[in-house]
Amino acid sequence: MSRVPRSTELYERAKSLIPGGTQLVSRRPSRFAEGTSPVYAVRGKGARIWDVDGNEYIDWASGIAAIILGYCDPVVDDAVREQIGRGVNFSISSELEVELAEELTRTIPCAEMVRYTKCGGEACTVAVRIARGVTGRDKVLFCGYHGWHDWYLAANLDAGGSLDAHLLPGIEPIGVPRGLAGTSIPFPYGDLAALGEALDRNRGEVACVIMEPLRSQLPPEGYLAGVQKLCREHGAVLIFDEVSAGFRFGMECAQGFVSVVPDMAVLAKSVSNGYPMGLVVGRRDVMAPAARMFISSTYWSDAIGLIATLTTIRELRRRRTAEYVAEFGARLQTRLNQTAAEVGIDVHCGGLAVHPHLHLPGKDATERKLLTTLYIQEMAKRGCHGYASFYLNGAQGDAELEQTATAARETFALMRRGLDEGSLTSLVESKLQDEPFQRLVR
Repeated sequence: MSRVPRSTELYERAKSLIPGGTQLVSRRPSRFAEGTSPVYAVRGKGARIWDVDGNEYIDWASGIAAIILGYCDPVVDDAVREQIGRGVNFSISSELEVELAEELTRTIPCAEMVRYTKCGGEACTVAVRIARGVTGRDKVLFCGYHGWHDWYLAANLDAGGSLDAHLLPGIEPIGVPRGLAGTSIPFPYGDLAALGEALDRNRGEVACVIMEPLRSQLPPEGYLAGVQKLCREHGAVLIFDEVSAGFRFGMECAQGFVSVVPDMAVLAKSVSNGYPMGLVVGRRDVMAPAARMFISSTYWSDAIGLIATLTTIRELRRRRTAEYVAEFGARLQTRLNQTAAEVGIDVHCGGLAVHPHLHLPGKDATERKLLTTLYIQEMAKRGCHGYASFYLNGAQGDAELEQTATAARETFALMRRGLDEGSLTSLVESKLQDEPFQRLVR
């Protein structure tokens, strides 16, 4: 019998009512160990969530990176509740818009002016619109994952595989206007020559270069400074997509961590502890022309997102959360690597400590997929929900570390047995995990 029958039943109902079954690809059961991993949550607190079947888990996905302080953080939630009592959306603006803008411009290196949205994909789209408006150019060079909007998916109008390494393989740009063909052009991460060639081929036509500066690995030495130099030479706006990075790397965000200040940056996850909020920040000369552009939405002034973001940022600073997460992530990596060595399996937990990744053995892609599914499946049985990677938050502590190390010891031993006996297929009880995101920026 399934250990998550209620989740399974709900998902079957959802598929007949919701195209794709979920609102976010990363929440689909196929991203985990379908049939074993939870699909629907009823509540969360601190580092943990509870599913509709009554199971408790450490959530190592941290709300798909949206939770940075921990679920139901009392300080943030109290501020939100107080704001609800005062009102959340008025026919005029809220003072919180100004207060948050002042906080952001004091905190983020590139921020001299700001605009708000409700999510990361919107923020990327607003940033691209502003860059096109201020330069009078149409083309966008991009590297990494930047959402679902037309400007981005247009890359697959010319060549169906353009987004394979940046987003998902085989995406059909259904519904994207054909007239956008040739306006969005990918470039490979870490290759300055390739970016330079793309800028030369499209000289005088590129509005912006938008890219993820890093995720779980350091960029090549001098690479991001080289990108900045090329953008300046070609008059293109440099935009850092820090939706997943942001304050996880410190109060100056990823741009402070890598010591390269872009012209604009977009943030969403890690800024508001799970409440819907996106930020577009940038230099005054780039942002100010947006006053003449039609970029407007009622809910961008929503006071819940504003107060949640303002409170989260202040709590991140007060608690020194980025430093704590980096230290905790290093401890997690050490324990998992020690456990793997003691079990005798070639598993390595690497990457930057703020976003660790497991590197699993396997002689080919099929065997690695079996191992990945087995890992997610067995960890879920032991109360650890997530991928073969870890999004960390400030509520994770010693109890979570010990439970995970114990679960990993048993899981690694089972994985080794499957490899030694050639029995991986029989050990996997779930549907094979589908990893759709082919992250170019790791």
